[in-house]
Amino acid sequence: MKEKGYYIDEETYKTIFSTFRGLKMENEATALRHFYERLIKENTIEDKVKQVVDVVKSDEWGENVESQLSNMEITVSDNFALRVFKELRGKGYPAKAFEFFKWVERSLNFKHNGVTYNGILRVLCWEDSISEFWFVMDEMKGAGFELDIDTYIKVSRQLQKNKMLGDAVNLYEHMMDSSFKPSFTECNSLLRTIATYTTPDLDLVFRVVNKYEAAGYSFSKNIYDGIHRSLTSLGKFDEAEKIVEAMIKAGFEPDNITYSQLVFGLCKSRMFEEATKVLDVMEEQGCVPDIKTWTILIKGHCAADQIDKALLCFAKMMEKGFDADADLLDVLINGFLSQSRILGAHTVLVELVAKARLRPWQSTYKNLIQKLLNERKLEQAMELLRLMKRHNYPPFPEPFVRYISKFGSVEEAKEFLMALSVKEYPTVSAYQHVFKSFFDESRHSEAKDLLFKCPHHIRKHPAISALFGSAD
Repeated sequence: MKEKGYYIDEETYKTIFSTFRGLKMENEATALRHFYERLIKENTIEDKVKQVVDVVKSDEWGENVESQLSNMEITVSDNFALRVFKELRGKGYPAKAFEFFKWVERSLNFKHNGVTYNGILRVLCWEDSISEFWFVMDEMKGAGFELDIDTYIKVSRQLQKNKMLGDAVNLYEHMMDSSFKPSFTECNSLLRTIATYTTPDLDLVFRVVNKYEAAGYSFSKNIYDGIHRSLTSLGKFDEAEKIVEAMIKAGFEPDNITYSQLVFGLCKSRMFEEATKVLDVMEEQGCVPDIKTWTILIKGHCAADQIDKALLCFAKMMEKGFDADADLLDVLINGFLSQSRILGAHTVLVELVAKARLRPWQSTYKNLIQKLLNERKLEQAMELLRLMKRHNYPPFPEPFVRYISKFGSVEEAKEFLMALSVKEYPTVSAYQHVFKSFFDESRHSEAKDLLFKCPHHIRKHPAISALFGSAD
C-alpha cells in the first residue's frame, strides 16, 4: 500500500492495533505503531513537497516563486530536498530544480552535503541543464564531496542515452580521478556506446582508453574489441589492423568477435568481396566462422539490397554444415521484404521450416503475414497461420479478420476459423469477431451464410443469437 501511495486511516490503524494487542501479539502491535507514526510523518512531508513542486512548476523562477516559497515555512532536510528534486526530474524542470537547490542554500541557510549534491546531479544530466550540471560538479568538488558510484552509473547512462557522449567521457575521466573508480563493465559500456554511434568519435574512444590505462589497469580483450569496433565501424581498416596486432602482442588471439566486427565494417563500407574473404581467412587461421559471423555477412548484403548475393552466402554457409537460426531467417525475410519480394520471403520461410526444422520468431511470422495480406495473398498467409499454431504461438487473428471481412468469401472465413482453432472448434468469441466484422462492412448476407455453416452449438449460442438479433 505504501509503495503505491496509499495510507492507513486512523480508524483502521486502531482496529488492527487493538486486535494485535488482544491476541497478545506485542511485537506486531509495536511494529504497526512505529509504521503508522512514520507514515503520518512522511505523509506530512509529501504534502509539503507537493505544495513546493506545484509552486516551482507554476511560473518562471523569479521573485514571485521565491516569495511564495518564503511564505510556506519550509523545513529542509536531505530527504525533503531529494523528494523535491525527484518530482522535478522530468524534462523541462531540471533548471528549476537547480534554482530550488540554490535557493534553499541562499534563503534558508541549508548546507548542502554529499547526499543533496548527488541528488541534484541525477536531475541535471540533460542537454538543457548540462551547464548547471557541471557547475554543481565543480562546487561539490570544492566543498570536499564526491560523486558516488551509483549516481555516476545512473548519470552516465542517461548522458549516453541522450547522445551526450562528450559529457559522458568528461564524467568518466572525472570519476577515474576520484575515490570511486568505475568498473571495467562501465568502461566497456561507454566504449560500446561510442562505437555504435552513427559517426563514432575516435578521440572520445582513446580518451576513455588512455584514462583507463593511466589508472593502472591493463587492457583486456574487451577493451581491444571496443577500440576495434569503433575503427571498423568508421571504415578505418588500417588502424583497426594495428589494434589487432597490438592485441596479439598482448596475448589475445583474434576470435569470432574480432572478425565479425571487421565483416560488419566492410559490409557497412560496401566492400562485400573483402568481407566475404574474411571468412576464408578465419578458416585459414583456425577460427571457424560461427552462425553470428555468417549472419552479419548476410545481413550486410541484405541491407545493401543485394539479396541474391546474400542467398549465395547463405547457400555457402549451408554447405559448410551450418543450420540457419531464427535470427538469420528474420534477416533474410526482411531482405526479401525490402525489395517487395513477398512471395519469395514466404517460400524461404516455408522451406527452411520444413527442411531445417526451424522455429521462426513470432514477430517474423506476424510481419510476413501482414505483408502477404496487403498483397491479397490469403492462401500463403493462412499457411503461415497454421505453422504458427504448430509452433505453439498464440493465435494472430486481427489482420485476417480485417481482410476477410472486406475481401474474403464465406468459405475463406470458415477455413480461417478452423485454422485459428487449437481445439476441434474455435471459441465463440472468435466467431463473434468474424460476424461483427462482416456486419461492420455491411456484408450481412455473408454473415448469415457463414452462420448456416457453423456447428450447431455456435448457431444456438445466446451471444451469437443476440449478435444477429441486434444486426437485424
